[in-house]
Amino acid sequence: MASDSRKVIVHLRATGDAPILKQAKFKIAGTDKFIKVIDFLRRQLHRETLFVYVNSAFSPNPDELVIDLYNNFGFDGKLVVNYACSMAWG
Repeated sequence: MASDSRKVIVHLRATGDAPILKQAKFKIAGTDKFIKVIDFLRRQLHRETLFVYVNSAFSPNPDELVIDLYNNFGFDGKLVVNYACSMAWG
């Protein structure tokens, strides 16, 4: 289980009209749930309503573990997370 405790690099990408963050990349524990990424974005952008996607494709369940998302959808050593203020993809 040691691999599950590793840090995952999350790369946040603004989509549509969403503001760009000063710090777009950060490390998060693989054992953290995806809701932690969503909450971080809400705090940074001062917005309650956000649409968050992995690989420009789907919105993960907030209870998903970051490491599971990374193992399934990560590439180049990071998990790319797109965020938007209005719905960008189905």
